[in-house]
Amino acid sequence: MLKGLGNIASMMKQASQMQERLAEAREKLASVRTEGSAGGDMVKVTATGEMKIVSVSLDPSLIESGDREMMEELVTAAVNQALQKAREAAAATMSEAATGIDVPGLSEALSKFGMT
Repeated sequence: MLKGLGNIASMMKQASQMQERLAEAREKLASVRTEGSAGGDMVKVTATGEMKIVSVSLDPSLIESGDREMMEELVTAAVNQALQKAREAAAATMSEAATGIDVPGLSEALSKFGMT
């Protein structure tokens, strides 16, 4: 019976460590910046590790062209690229935060999100 209490205490300690690491990871992700570009850098988009778009830059020549369809396609491509890089950065950061924590099922859960 007392052996079970030791396991519970160990799990509680690991849970506390995990909470601390996740809080640090969230702070780190807030400062991560990724960039996506399209059309030979005619469109540049910056995203955070929290999947928020923080800036979009359009080359003046693209605007002057007046080609709305091309602008829409390039912005979409640049946004998708920036967000993909942000997802990869988030996955690496969260995986790093979970390293060394032995919580049953954690590795499997993280792998479903591409985080291992």
